[in-house]
Amino acid sequence: MNYSRLSSATLQGIEAMKIDVEVDFDNRSVFNDIDVVGLGDTAVKESRKRVKSAILNSGFSLPHGKFVVNLAPGDVKKEGSMLDLPIALCILASTGIVQVSENILAVGELSLNGEVKRVSGILPVLLALSGNFRGTVIIPKENEEEATCVKDLHVYTVESLRECVEFLRGDRVLEEVEYVGIKEAVLDRSVDFSDVRDHEMVKRAVEIAVAGFHNILMVGNPGSGKTMIAKRIPTIFPPMTEEEIIETSKVYSAAGYPGLVRIRPFRSPHHTASTVSIIGGGTTPKPGEISLAHNGVLFLDELPEFKRDVLEALRQPLEEHCVTVSRAKFTVTYPARFMLVGAMNPCPCGNFGDPKQPCVCSPKDILRYRKKISGPLLDRIDIVVNVPKLSFEEMMRKPEGEKSASIRDRIMKAREIQQRRFQDTLISYNSQMTHRMLREHVKLDDKSENLLKRYVERYGLSGRRIDKVLRLSRTIADLDGRERVEMKHLAEALQYRFRDD
Repeated sequence: MNYSRLSSATLQGIEAMKIDVEVDFDNRSVFNDIDVVGLGDTAVKESRKRVKSAILNSGFSLPHGKFVVNLAPGDVKKEGSMLDLPIALCILASTGIVQVSENILAVGELSLNGEVKRVSGILPVLLALSGNFRGTVIIPKENEEEATCVKDLHVYTVESLRECVEFLRGDRVLEEVEYVGIKEAVLDRSVDFSDVRDHEMVKRAVEIAVAGFHNILMVGNPGSGKTMIAKRIPTIFPPMTEEEIIETSKVYSAAGYPGLVRIRPFRSPHHTASTVSIIGGGTTPKPGEISLAHNGVLFLDELPEFKRDVLEALRQPLEEHCVTVSRAKFTVTYPARFMLVGAMNPCPCGNFGDPKQPCVCSPKDILRYRKKISGPLLDRIDIVVNVPKLSFEEMMRKPEGEKSASIRDRIMKAREIQQRRFQDTLISYNSQMTHRMLREHVKLDDKSENLLKRYVERYGLSGRRIDKVLRLSRTIADLDGRERVEMKHLAEALQYRFRDD
């Protein structure tokens, strides 16, 4: 038999695509080589060297002749090293060592000694096959955890090429990977909101932000506790649902991170990060920080120090909750539904407003510093709150704050109200409400509407900012357990904005 064929898969962004691996063996050729065609990247083209060594070091021999490997369809770019194992199996099948068919799908990278190594993107592949592929799926042993959360699929794991060949021959029995679902996450209890003393207004703002999935910016002097508070925000989020775990784990799997993501992501890139590292992309597109923060928190400390193009690139993902990376021959879309948490000093020296440390910045310096955050980006931040520096006495004598568990309970009750409100829609949080939804779910009385009108005229709020205030008011009312948005809810929402006056 000189021809063989089996199934495999490749990734396009975080979506998997089933492909066919074909091998034709010509024993009349004067060449003794493996040739790979089908629009593969460098890693795919280099697989012929890995495959050849893995076959020989696994105890199999290759006859003299030329092997032509085709990856179909030929007009789709194939990336990564997950095609090593199917290529090796097809080559062995073309020489009669083992039998394969399209009902066998294999993915895995081969080391030179024949070991099958972990590959990125297994979870998206298995999810795409679930319920649609009735054959046998073979993956690396190191990727077994990801397979345990996928239903309706016959998955087997192997540690070496020889083990895989023996299994396909019927000389070895392997146990099918059992579906066990998603195990409950073990929370990190070393950090808790009870560590934060005082700062009641800031904690209240954070609670509102998490309840409605609103973006928040904290402004305060160095050492006032902005970073400390930000790192404790994940502790008051509701536990991740199974759907959220799968969504987030798909992104991490495509980015090369093993295992399942059961705890909400908290991403904190340095302010020197490039646009590509934050947004995603590159020559071989990979998810950026905004996608790795999907269903979690993206914390940008020292916000004005980030490059202007990085900050402006956040505007579209903050509105659409996804990012599209376009290249000449393909386009990929990554999810990016995250809660933006920013932190900044009030001025370049950081001492503006500090009663004990004098500020050495001129008014122009302060204005220039604050202008690094553009108006359109500020319009996408729902809450701006000041974080004052505590005195020594306040830090030492103030009692511990409220525990994260108590705050989380209130947030979960507000989230339940939102789930009932949006059960027949495609959204989940108040921050996602459209203008038409606001007219239905936020009805102000005459006094509240007059207050909003005077505030808009005084501070020149944009239409987007007005909608932000109304969404925020709705979340505050949900935390209060009220059906209607009252004047006190609107008044509290209006205080959370950035002003130079």
